[in-house]
Amino acid sequence: MDFSKDDVCVLIPTLNEKATIGSVIEELQAEGYHQILVVDGHSTDGTPEIAEKLGATVMTQKGKGKGAAMIEAFETITAPYILMLDGDGTNPPEYADAMMEPLVRGRADHVIGNRLNQYERGALTRLNLWGNRLMNTLFKWAHGVYMTDILSGYRAFTLDSVRQMNLKEAGFEIETEISSAVIHRGLRFEVVPTYYKKRPGSPTKLHPIRDGYKILRAINKYGKMNNPLFHFSVIGVLMGIAGFCLGLYVLFEWLAGIEHLFMGILTMLLIITGILTFMIGFISDMILGYHRELMREMRILRTKLEEIEKNE
Repeated sequence: MDFSKDDVCVLIPTLNEKATIGSVIEELQAEGYHQILVVDGHSTDGTPEIAEKLGATVMTQKGKGKGAAMIEAFETITAPYILMLDGDGTNPPEYADAMMEPLVRGRADHVIGNRLNQYERGALTRLNLWGNRLMNTLFKWAHGVYMTDILSGYRAFTLDSVRQMNLKEAGFEIETEISSAVIHRGLRFEVVPTYYKKRPGSPTKLHPIRDGYKILRAINKYGKMNNPLFHFSVIGVLMGIAGFCLGLYVLFEWLAGIEHLFMGILTMLLIITGILTFMIGFISDMILGYHRELMREMRILRTKLEEIEKNE
C-alpha cells in the first residue's frame, strides 16, 4: 500500500498477556508497524516489561476495563490512523495491511475484522458462535444495519472518526458502543475477513452471562438513538396487541352479561398508549433523519473548507 506505516498507531489493550504479547509485538514489527501503544490494565505477570523491552510504548490505564483502556488511549493518540487488536494472540498481525487498506484508500472511516467465518479449531465454541450471531442479529434489528461481527476486537479507525464517537463504556460493551456510534454519526465502514486463532495464553476474561447482559443492554440503549422507529414501534405494537386481546375478552364477557369496568379502562389505556408510543417512534425517526442529513451537509462543508485551506 502507498502510505507510511509510521502514520499508524497500533493500540493493544492488555491484562496479564505474558504468554502472547511478545509474539504479537514482534509480528507487528515484522509487518512494518513500529508505533505500538500497549495500554495495560495493571498486569501482574510482567506484560508491561516485555512490551517495553521490545520497543513498544506502555501506558498503564487509570480506570478498569477494556473500554476504559481504549478511551484513555484515544485521548493521547495523535497518529492519523489507529489499528486495534487484542494482545492475547487471537488476532493475527498479518491481516494488518488488509485492515488498513479501506482507510488509506479513503473508502471507510472504520474497519471491522470479521472473525466468524474463518477461525482455528477450538477458538470459538458453539456457544461462542451462537452468542455472537445472536448479538449481531439483535444489533441489526435494533439499529437497522448488519455489521457482521460487532464484538470483534480487531478494528481500524481514522483519528477523525474516533474523535466523533464520544465513547463512554468501560467494559467489553465498548465494541457495541463503537458499532452504534459508527451508525449514529453516519461514518463509512467496511468489514474485512480475518482469521481468529485459539487463545494460547491465559483464559478469556469475558464472562458469558455478566458481560452478555451488559452487551444486550448496550444494544438496546444505543438502538433507541439509532433506530427509534423500530424500538418504539415494537413496544407500541406489543401494547396494542395486549389491549386488543384484553378487549376481546371484555367484549365476550359483556355479551354474556358480565361487565368488567376496570378491564375495559385498562384496554383503552393499552391501545391508546400503544398508538402514542408508535407515534413517538415515528416522530423520533423523522427528527433523526433530519439530524443525519444536517450532519452529512456539515461534513461536506467541512471537507470543502479544508480543500480551500489547502489550496491557499
